[in-house]
Parts: sequence; structure tokens; C-alpha cells
Amino acid sequence: MTKPEEPVSRSKRNIVAAGIAGALAALAALYVIAGPDGNITTAQSCPAALQSAGKAKPFATGEVAAFLPASAPLDLTHLTFKNDKGETVTMADFKDKTVLLNLWATWCAPCRKEMPALDQLQQDMGGDQFEVVAVSLDRGGPAKPKDFLDEINVDTLAFFQDSSNGLLKDLQRVARATGLPTTILISPEGCEIGTMYGPAEWASHEAKALIDSVL
Repeated sequence: MTKPEEPVSRSKRNIVAAGIAGALAALAALYVIAGPDGNITTAQSCPAALQSAGKAKPFATGEVAAFLPASAPLDLTHLTFKNDKGETVTMADFKDKTVLLNLWATWCAPCRKEMPALDQLQQDMGGDQFEVVAVSLDRGGPAKPKDFLDEINVDTLAFFQDSSNGLLKDLQRVARATGLPTTILISPEGCEIGTMYGPAEWASHEAKALIDSVL
């Protein structure tokens, strides 16, 4: 006669339940972001960005082959940084415009290398529908990154900075900025379309076709 199996103990059931809860919490953390007031913004209002991500996917080739279309787009409207005058701006200020948000610093060699291409992309495609927003994360303030941009004759990009690195921390909290450079394509509603980790030739035909696909 086969011996009946012993019932699962309460402690084992608790361990399994805790493991499932932990996994769900970790998954949820990937799809929320803290606003400047500490509130959490979910990605539930980003259906248009999800459609744009689908349109962009076939164009993630060549120079932008590493571009990752979002499968659960984040609402990024509350991301905060400073403009050239030291005024606080958020992604919500770019409403109705597709944005290529680039995080860079002068100490980041790949960032320095791709900056002229980002400037060229803004010159070629920037306007009412699209803007390259390159945010310097240099901790020493605006002087050093501004001097660097002047040295390499970058004069089309508007200057933005976040010396507090709060922008980077907000994105790291939701696994969207593992290092520099990080570049995120953002919809006119302020939602993530896709993310690129590492440098790219942003003035290339492939990069422009990728952006065109969502405009």
C-alpha cells in the first residue's frame, strides 16, 4: 500500500506565499516611478507609447540594434532636471513632442563621442514634433559640461543638467539606467517608447528611421 503524502506544513506554505509576493513586488517595481513629491506614477496611461514601441521594433537595426522597445512603458512625466537658466523642468513640459532623452557626463568617454551625433540629429530633425534633450549629470555644476560642448562646437542642443543625479537615481530605481550613456525615446504623452543602453550613432540613417517610425 502506498503511503499517503504528508500535508504541506503551514511554514512551507508561508515560505511559498512569501516567495510569490516577493516576485510580484519585484515585477511591479519595474513598472512604476517615483515623482518629485515621492508619489508613485504607474504606466497604466501609456497605451499609445506601447503602440509606438511596436512600430519602432522593426527599425531597431544597424547603429540602433540595441534599442529595446518597451513592453510595459513607464510614465516618465515626473522626471525632473534643470534648464540653462537653472529652472526646474519636467518631462511633462515637453508635452505633444516626441523626445530623445539622453543622460551623459563629461567623464563618460562614450558619452563624449556620441554628443556630436546627437547635436546633428537635433539639427536635422528637431522642431515642433521632436527634440533631443541631453541632460548632463556632471556633479560640479554647469561650467564643465558647457565648456566641453563649446569645445566640440555643439550649438544646436539646448543645455540641461542635473548635478544632484536625482534623475539617474529615479531611473535606476526602475531599472532604466544601468550606466551612461542611457537614452530613452519618450512619447508626446511623456511615456517610454524604448531605451538604449550605451552609445549609438544617433545621426545615422537607422537612428533617424527609428525615430521617424514613431512620429
